[in-house]
Amino acid sequence: MFLLATVTLCCGAVAGTLALLEPVLGPAPERLVAERAVIDVAPTPVQTPVRVVGAPFEVNVNPRQR
Repeated sequence: MFLLATVTLCCGAVAGTLALLEPVLGPAPERLVAERAVIDVAPTPVQTPVRVVGAPFEVNVNPRQR
């Protein structure tokens, strides 16, 4: 028990010290800038056809019925 408590306290002290020093030692945060991309907003977007495998999904509103 004594060994477990000692290891726990030492690990907690190391983790706490690193958490306090992280903003000082870490790299400077980069500024987040939104991309200036043109977004095409068409009234009817073109959708690519997909292949559905298996039975279509139906919501089970009655759990006793399978």
